[in-house]
Amino acid sequence: MLDKRWIFQNNECDPSDVRRISNDVGVPPIVASVLINRGVTADDDIKTFLGKSLSNIHHPFLLKDAQKAAQRIKSAIENDEKIVIYGDYDVDGITSTAILHKFLSSLNADVDFYIPNRADEGYGINILALQKLRKGGASLMITVDCGITAVGEVEFAKTIGLDIVITDHHTCKEDIPRACAVVNPRQPDCEYPFKDLAGVGVAFKIILACALEMELSAREYFDKYIDLVAIGTIADVVSMKGENRIFVAAGVRRFKTTSNEGLKALSLTSGISEKPITAGLISYTIAPRINAAGRIASASLAVELLVTDSAERAAEISLALENENRERQLTEQTILKEALEMIDADENFNKKKVIVLAKEDWHHGVIGVVASRIVDRFYRPTILLSLKDGNGKGSGRSVKGYNLFNALTLCNELLIKFGGHELAAGLNLKYDDISVFDKQINEHAESILTDDDLIPYVNIDALVSPHDLTVANAEKMSILEPFGMGNPQPIFAISNATITSMRTLSEGKHCKLSVTKEGKTLDVIGFGYGTLADKFIVGDRLDIAFSMDINVFRGEKNVQLILKDARFSLK
Repeated sequence: MLDKRWIFQNNECDPSDVRRISNDVGVPPIVASVLINRGVTADDDIKTFLGKSLSNIHHPFLLKDAQKAAQRIKSAIENDEKIVIYGDYDVDGITSTAILHKFLSSLNADVDFYIPNRADEGYGINILALQKLRKGGASLMITVDCGITAVGEVEFAKTIGLDIVITDHHTCKEDIPRACAVVNPRQPDCEYPFKDLAGVGVAFKIILACALEMELSAREYFDKYIDLVAIGTIADVVSMKGENRIFVAAGVRRFKTTSNEGLKALSLTSGISEKPITAGLISYTIAPRINAAGRIASASLAVELLVTDSAERAAEISLALENENRERQLTEQTILKEALEMIDADENFNKKKVIVLAKEDWHHGVIGVVASRIVDRFYRPTILLSLKDGNGKGSGRSVKGYNLFNALTLCNELLIKFGGHELAAGLNLKYDDISVFDKQINEHAESILTDDDLIPYVNIDALVSPHDLTVANAEKMSILEPFGMGNPQPIFAISNATITSMRTLSEGKHCKLSVTKEGKTLDVIGFGYGTLADKFIVGDRLDIAFSMDINVFRGEKNVQLILKDARFSLK
């Protein structure tokens, strides 16, 4: 467990603002403080943030080329052209593929989908796939969650008579493909007001644009697909602000009464059918099971799950994904163990600011997840490479303050292919170039990152009294949902609390303790914090950072604190 910096968000919080927001909105001061920390203080902003109204969704034609894309799709349907949706193998790409396929199928279009095999083809458009699709009769291909860097591939498609409409949300390079239409809010000349849509959000906008172009009911398709839009958005860890917040809030509400047979089956196999649905619950139950298909086997299976109208087939696929997810977890544990052994054996490890590890036949489908685990443990940008046939296919994860996409851009001459975001990216390079790449990216990181940048931190919304930690306050906190990047679950802190009991759970993985302050006893659960029992003893006085949860036992509700960090009291 790394020592963390504690960053208090509301040291300068004006008490009069807290009182004003608390009175105007009808929320307790602790919730008003969180709104201020989120930068939501003006009356209109508060109304928008808390209301999550569909009236705040932007018109799809504001996206550059969205109307052009809708016109080309409409023409393909009217002329009975074969359309292929070309997706990505993660949850964002799978849900994007599913909603667009369901939409076009509902219009009786001749439509199919294609998702490249992660191990054999890698991310994005490839020439062999284009040839195969054209040979199969496709004349229009629509990409979802990919394609923005496929300049050469789009030019090749033109030579074989295959039109391409690109829908994507990834960072754009200098050259934009010359496709029939390129829809990506991150294009420099796109005036769309909200830039942080997930790939599924962009695909959904294309559906709404098509509905407008064809004079169909856009609201009908919103209700049909918003649950899938929410899942893809949650899984891709994009900013939980603006339209993403509206989509996720509406999708989470819809999830409980979904008509999607695949989601019904996943709810049953994951054991959440009777639980209150939140973005967090979807993130760690539904999303990993959809993801498992693309990581271990074929993402096409997950798409089939989400488009089927057969409850029996959905149940069959859901069970298969449950098994795939277990296999994914075992594979992930094996690779993590091997990666940690490599780190332990590296005498120069402490001199590097970026971790670069490579090994033969690491499963490319899970190394990104393992990279995240290593970032959690060491708080350094991490890139893992799976070696095969003289090449390395890799996934990287970063930390705040280090733009991984920009770093890879500076190493472009060594890379066969790369793409991604500030905090996550994929790359391919030759085996012989890995050591040079390791040297270059670490030299770059040395010029960017200070030692303090590599100390993990916890943002704390407020220092509170035990008497603020009531069931009523915890329940009221839910109006701030959905939580995610840009709107994290609120974290609070208490100081100078005394440990009265402590024990480990699950063979030492977790820790449960009780603390007292001001005559009040508080229950704290630390998931993954089993080592606390080696650091603290009963009677120690601690400062504790936590989020609030409600535990129901025998019908009685109590506040439970979910541990985020603990340190000896500074007082």
